[in-house]
Amino acid sequence: MNKKKLIRVTTADISLNSLLRGQLNYLNQYYEVVGVAKDTGVLDEVAAREGIRVIDAPLERPISIGKDIKALWFLWRLFRREKPWCVHANTPKGSLLAMVAAWAARVPNRIYLVTGLRYQATTGMLRAILKTMERMTCCCANHVIPEGEGVKRALREDRITRKQLQVVHHGNINGKNTSYLSREATSKLLRAENKETQLMEDATPFDGHRYMRNKLGYTANDFVFILIARMVRDKGINELAEVMSRLVRHSADLPRQPKLLIVGEKEVQSGGNITPEAQRFLSNSAAVFYAGLQKDVRPYLLAADALVFPSYREGFPNVPMEAGAMELPCIVTNINGCNEIIIDGENGVIIPAPVDRHGHLILFASDDPLSDGFFSPMSKALYQAMCDFIKNADNTNRMAANSRRLIQERYEQRDVWEALRRMYAEL
Repeated sequence: MNKKKLIRVTTADISLNSLLRGQLNYLNQYYEVVGVAKDTGVLDEVAAREGIRVIDAPLERPISIGKDIKALWFLWRLFRREKPWCVHANTPKGSLLAMVAAWAARVPNRIYLVTGLRYQATTGMLRAILKTMERMTCCCANHVIPEGEGVKRALREDRITRKQLQVVHHGNINGKNTSYLSREATSKLLRAENKETQLMEDATPFDGHRYMRNKLGYTANDFVFILIARMVRDKGINELAEVMSRLVRHSADLPRQPKLLIVGEKEVQSGGNITPEAQRFLSNSAAVFYAGLQKDVRPYLLAADALVFPSYREGFPNVPMEAGAMELPCIVTNINGCNEIIIDGENGVIIPAPVDRHGHLILFASDDPLSDGFFSPMSKALYQAMCDFIKNADNTNRMAANSRRLIQERYEQRDVWEALRRMYAEL
């Protein structure tokens, strides 16, 4: 029996490679799956691992009228030739071009998976342009899937589309493989490493948590907050630096010493808008350690006591789910995705969002008596939450004990894949 042809489109191959890992192979059992994206070096790897056909498309993330018209023409001709049953796209630019081209090519099923809403962190003319792009993408799609309830709510409130909106399962694009994301699996990996390094006695059971803390130079007296993020303002870097600086100054009043483990590039990205004060503290403080970019973040999550994730905007972030699967309680902002993954007081703490729905920073007035010397309500709440995590060990441990179960119940990868397959079957 011939299988229906399903084309999955992302702007670049790195999204096919990371965001849809395993899912394409699973769906290929039921459909003829074709991956379409710009080849930046991993498209062939995706084809080999997922067992699917891939096509290199001239898609670019930045807005470029000439290149975008060329890409639109390419996709239209591709869809006319391939005659897919469905085109399913995610990532903003790739989705816009794919939905317009699929509509023009009369593809019967056109699915737009809305992950992040880029306009939420912008203002002025750029915000208007990005909102128009979202409206056009939704207009050309005949099925719009928000990645989570927060994205769904924003699409309605910002009048992006009036179409029926359906969140698949409990949200998220691909779910999490909690067998892989586990302290046991990570400790097994580290035990093999320890046989070579002999950093610790090869005791049974092997303590991967203690091994990684020894490797990174942490003691039992250190409370390690982990941040997995790029060095840009929108990840809350300025506020986190402000808070960590104050925690370090008042560390004598805390039962354990505050430490910050950053997994990601140390260099501030171009246009990152990190303040000089934040850069100096993060570069010079003995309480901050940069682990650099890591292909496998599990050992670093295993070393930590809690995740801190003060982001300005997300669609449905992977990091808090990964941390939760690794039994870490999380401090997150009250933004899309984060406030769905984290149940306040159960598997972490939700603090105020740093920006309003129009993308403007929420700051204290200079003479506000409630500021207590903080620049924003978010940074004040972040300080209070981090202090409480350090001081109230019983509560922190209780939230940690809930974390893995809540991820398994709602975001187990196989459950997400099966829910998506059922949605396809109903088209």
